[in-house]
Amino acid sequence: MYLKTLHLRQFRNYQDQKVEFNAAKTILVGNNAQGKSNLLEAVELLATLRSHRMARDRDLIQDATEFAQINASLERDTGMSDLTLTLRRNGRRSVAINGEIVRRQMDFLGVLNAVQFSSLDLELVRGSPEVRRNWLDTLLIQLEPVYAHILQQYNQVLRQRNAFLKKHQDSPLPNSQLALWDAQLATTGTRVIRRRDRAIQRLAPIAAAWHASISGSTEILEIKYSPNIPLVQHQPEQVQQAFLNKIQQRAVAELYRGTTLVGPHRDEVELTINQTPARQYGSQGQQRTLVLALKLAELELIEEVVKEPPLLLLDDVLAELDPYRQNQLLDAIQDRFQTLITTTHLSSFDAQWLNSSQILFVKAGEISIN
Repeated sequence: MYLKTLHLRQFRNYQDQKVEFNAAKTILVGNNAQGKSNLLEAVELLATLRSHRMARDRDLIQDATEFAQINASLERDTGMSDLTLTLRRNGRRSVAINGEIVRRQMDFLGVLNAVQFSSLDLELVRGSPEVRRNWLDTLLIQLEPVYAHILQQYNQVLRQRNAFLKKHQDSPLPNSQLALWDAQLATTGTRVIRRRDRAIQRLAPIAAAWHASISGSTEILEIKYSPNIPLVQHQPEQVQQAFLNKIQQRAVAELYRGTTLVGPHRDEVELTINQTPARQYGSQGQQRTLVLALKLAELELIEEVVKEPPLLLLDDVLAELDPYRQNQLLDAIQDRFQTLITTTHLSSFDAQWLNSSQILFVKAGEISIN
């Protein structure tokens, strides 16, 4: 999988910028707030149709313009693909492959695969459960693009059920109507839970192996998916029934609060080191080791599933890692993954890396070779 060109129009601080990639590793150098991260965000959007910066589409479009466009040419074992994502200020985004509009977004997903690693990812350990759920969902979208549709269905039912609960907070509840929402929530929610659990079961041993390697086998990393509904392996009907039972148990509390308290939107991904919750464990260095292990595991799992190495997007993370962890990361990459790296200076890289990399300079939304 090799990204050959990227063309940004009216996207973030890029007016009209085309980039051609001619090496396995590209280092983007520039001061802060010049547009380095924006370029990586554009690639991430093509891969997942999501941004880890969680921006709204209108925040991605330049002021006084109606649309932004990201275009890329991608080479894979199966041949060349031309990808286009168009964001509109007053309307829905659209996607195209080889000039043909794609009606279902999940048919666009999976053409380009990428793993993003930024300084924000330290929130995976320290942040709220929502951060970990978003990370897992983004990974799942790449492992099985149909998951984007499943998650969208669940979120739609959740929004409508919440609106219904809010509306009837101060009035007698029409049970028959709520029972319809309950059934839909349990059906769509069970699909989300089972896929998340399956993904974590595949990722956990890979991440644990990376973590042991980086920590010199002094620490044991465990990752568990912790749904707030009892999970019975290979028994979706029983999970659905457990879901409905728990909704009934929380019915009074849900009506009082006017919101849904049961379902995968409240689940947790538990990260433990030596059986202690990672957020309470040790130094920032140890937390960085954990995040690095997660990211390397993502790369390996996506490669295993899609049968091609994904792109790796490293957004200003070398500065966050000590020299030992930097070397672990750079050694793991080598030329196995096409890698785009942002940095404010080149001193983190040895001569071998610099000689084998394409170096681009970013200043005020413009990219140059020197």
